[in-house]
Amino acid sequence: MKKFLATFLGVLFVCHAASSAEIDGQKAEKFIKNLTDTGIEEIINSDVSEEEKDQRFEKLFNENLDLDFIGRFVLGRYWRTATAEERKEFINVYRELNIKTWSSRFDEFKGKSFIFKGTSPSSSAGQIFVNTEVPMDQGAPAKVVWRVKENKGQFKVVDIIIENVSLAITARNEYTAFIKNSPEGVQGLINNLKSKLQNQ
Repeated sequence: MKKFLATFLGVLFVCHAASSAEIDGQKAEKFIKNLTDTGIEEIINSDVSEEEKDQRFEKLFNENLDLDFIGRFVLGRYWRTATAEERKEFINVYRELNIKTWSSRFDEFKGKSFIFKGTSPSSSAGQIFVNTEVPMDQGAPAKVVWRVKENKGQFKVVDIIIENVSLAITARNEYTAFIKNSPEGVQGLINNLKSKLQNQ
């Protein structure tokens, strides 16, 4: 039994190491640095209207986030039961909601710069965590961790974890609970998100 357990753990460790080794940490960090330098910091610190800021965030999100991947994750098992039209509609409203949310949320970092603290391995194949901090005026620096996925040499962000709170997991828990209790299912969630957008 002990021999079997040792062999199993050894195989698990090798698989974990292999999945982590698939991504070049320096390249992943460079990708996030470019995203924060030329994207977030420029947008946050620019003297433009909220409408212009939202448009810039939309371009940033479309280029650097894998929203299809994130959308499938946050809908969980309901992605499989959603119609093709519901999937498309959800991704679109989810994108708009995130643009509005993070255009406002990242304003907290106005005038600040991201400090890079290396990378951490992920148990998911083709993914890695890039660790950053943002010095705040009061208290400890804000910890911002980026989950990065690589596919054929192209990097995309698939989650942002701020102060140990995962945006993707938080959305998944909220959305799947809503769908479970909604008579309209996925369409009910879409309508709810649209309503939130109109009220922002």
